[in-house]
Amino acid sequence: MNSNFHQFTATSLQGKEINTESYKGKVVLVLNTASKCGFTPQYEGLEKLYKEYKDKGLVILGFPCNQFGNQEPGSEKEISEGCLINYGVSFPMFSKVEVNGPNAHPIFKYLKSELNGFPGNSVKWNFTKFLVDKNGKPVKRFSPITKPESLRKDIEALLA
Repeated sequence: MNSNFHQFTATSLQGKEINTESYKGKVVLVLNTASKCGFTPQYEGLEKLYKEYKDKGLVILGFPCNQFGNQEPGSEKEISEGCLINYGVSFPMFSKVEVNGPNAHPIFKYLKSELNGFPGNSVKWNFTKFLVDKNGKPVKRFSPITKPESLRKDIEALLA
């Protein structure tokens, strides 16, 4: 089992293999996203956070997921265009993954094993957020209803 967030790879929405090691020294916010969810407008708040803190060391990684209410049915191209056109998302987005079950992406298996949810360990819905410190240690898990702007204090503490 990986003991650190910096030991994974994931495929970007553009089909490029990304090593999470490239985020060493940065505070990372990882979340599963969906284009047709009641929480989709959170993209706006996430983008705002990203713009505000990216030069200070924050990176946000979005992983589209279609496991909840079929709310991410689109192709990578449709997802990419939707994020860009509707919300101006400039933070890294990855190809569609599963976050629960036997085919869950290793990043989500790892984050769930490090930061338990309630009840049980599974990701409950779209826009579940995991905050990882500069050394690759997962430190906090936030529910889908947690608005991006309320993560500010935790992000600032880890950037300090």
